Amino acid sequence: MSPESSSERVLRAPLALGLESRADFRQAAIRLLEELPEGHGRLVLDLQQTSRLDSAGLGVLMLVQRRAQERRQRVALRNASDEVRFLLSLTKLLDLFEVDTVAR
Repeated sequence: MSPESSSERVLRAPLALGLESRADFRQAAIRLLEELPEGHGRLVLDLQQTSRLDSAGLGVLMLVQRRAQERRQRVALRNASDEVRFLLSLTKLLDLFEVDTVAR
């Protein structure tokens, strides 16, 4: 976690976001969304360290985004590698998220 405003939470994704890490990642993301008032706030998923993303990882990103949508909150992806962005684009998932362009 890094410094954030009262209306934003940041969660660092693991090196490999997939079958083995999805449950812990989802629980942490949902907990952070619930810390924010419903109808406000944004969860930033920092993907700087993430070099592997499989179908389970894509699924957990969708579940987190769906939960945020239910709570009328936003989810942003930050520091996604070109490979991760390409995969999200291919699967038509990139449009579900805000994309922060922070220098790597």
